[in-house]
Amino acid sequence: MTRKHGLSRNLTNYGDPDFALYLRRSFARSMGYSTDMLRRPVIGIATAGSGFNNCHRTTPELVEAVKRGVLAAGGLPLDFPTISLGEVFLNPTSLLFRNLMAMDVEEMIRAQPMDGVVLIGGCDKTLPAQIMGALSADVPAVYLPVGPMLTGRWRGERLGACTDCRRFWAQYRAGTVSNDEIAEIEGNLAVTAGTCAVMGTASTMACIAETLGLTLPGAAAIPAVHADRLRMAEASGKAAVRLAAEEVRPSRIVTASAVENAIRVLLAVSGSTNAVIHLTAIAGRAGIAVTHDDLNRLSEETPVLVNLKPVGSHYMEDFFAGGGVGALLAELAPLLNLDVMTVAGETLRDRLATPVRADRAVIRSRDEPFQKVGGLVAVKGTLAPNGAIVKRGAATESLLEHEGRAVVFESLADLSARIDDPDLDVTPADVLVLKNAGPIACGMPEAGYLPIPAKLARAGIKDMVRISDARMSGTAFGTVILHVSPEAAIGGPLAHVRSGDRIRFSTRERRLDLLVAPEELALRARSFRPAIPPARGYARLHHASVVQAELGCDFDFLTAAPHRRFGSAG
Repeated sequence: MTRKHGLSRNLTNYGDPDFALYLRRSFARSMGYSTDMLRRPVIGIATAGSGFNNCHRTTPELVEAVKRGVLAAGGLPLDFPTISLGEVFLNPTSLLFRNLMAMDVEEMIRAQPMDGVVLIGGCDKTLPAQIMGALSADVPAVYLPVGPMLTGRWRGERLGACTDCRRFWAQYRAGTVSNDEIAEIEGNLAVTAGTCAVMGTASTMACIAETLGLTLPGAAAIPAVHADRLRMAEASGKAAVRLAAEEVRPSRIVTASAVENAIRVLLAVSGSTNAVIHLTAIAGRAGIAVTHDDLNRLSEETPVLVNLKPVGSHYMEDFFAGGGVGALLAELAPLLNLDVMTVAGETLRDRLATPVRADRAVIRSRDEPFQKVGGLVAVKGTLAPNGAIVKRGAATESLLEHEGRAVVFESLADLSARIDDPDLDVTPADVLVLKNAGPIACGMPEAGYLPIPAKLARAGIKDMVRISDARMSGTAFGTVILHVSPEAAIGGPLAHVRSGDRIRFSTRERRLDLLVAPEELALRARSFRPAIPPARGYARLHHASVVQAELGCDFDFLTAAPHRRFGSAG
């Protein structure tokens, strides 16, 4: 049987396939295409541009460059829109809509006639959503990140969203930056198109996508406004035509070995804690299980090599100039699975056969790492039976082993109302605890980076142990324990913490424990009432179907049954 391609794929069902193709060609010709052009393989271009998404402002130019590449390789490029997730423009949080976007991408790839697809995006939850959807649709695909923004300047200092946003906001709260100064800073933090200028979630996920083999080599770090970004777009269009002809599907690229490589890179860049959720969800779409034990094992073996904010001092434009993901992979090569395939049509071993020069101020050698162990670890214990995540690379070392008194906030509203109350009973040695900010409660917002109480900030306190079932931005820093599971809204132990309880946290022992007698906790649990489901719409679907953080916060009906672990075939 001849394989259908181009416009003959996925015919609209009228009960007469020949009529459906005839009608489709007729309507396609109304757009001015020649019959010769309509015989070509079709490459879809999934675009996530939006007036509500500053990161994706260059999307129209990238689409045109991808089209050039597709046409040059003999394909027919057809762009189509999907949901766009602009991180700072969404309420209550972008993660709530990641799975919705993933469904949109999957269904549009599957429903429309395309032999391959190029996905253009990058803003935080956009990239994982597009990859999740493409993996589930399993049509030959190339990912094209929009790229990071360039840094701005303020009074001789280089600034980049959004680590510097948080640093100056903390100073503003502490009273050391004035109203006029914070207004000036606001105008200089994000000065070009593109994703955050530091190793936040967007850049972390771009590095992961390149490591997985879903982008062409070098695609992760090129600045959004650099001419190389357009050349990468053109090359991605050409690659999509080749992948379509060879029927190389994402399921052949995203293997257990490739996912293990991606975790190594996540640890080596001391990347965003959000990436643990996203990579777990991406792997889950391919039937690959990722556990906290995997993360901890690899974290002990994988040093932090990249000196970038929020952990280090440099920015993504420095990472690009310093060799990018290619230089990092070359340094990690002894730890990597080198025979994994990539969309470039070569293995990782083939790629690394060409030397890449690394700027050692930005990308360290394994012999002289920036930090000796990986930037992320998971902890478990009586407060987090299913685990929690700590970005130890961005934490205060003296707080990584800590016991303190809980100061509890029952919700985001409670946090907002009381955190700056001068009468708040809190000391620097206490542990700030936020409840009811998990995936079921409210979509798991980036609220885990609890602000230091104003009276402590004014006294010079810059960090405290903070615990929640929420997330935090990849651009944030501090001793913050996130993704506590099970979350408070479904009756996890976090729901039963009260102010004054003692909490013990140990990264060395990988423990997070609530020092309250089991009988007392059982007594408190009797009064627990679960969160009330939303009345309608997507929020109701999310509430009913989202899984917990350690499983990737995907929908239970979209995750493939796990059948592969690291070290298995592929």
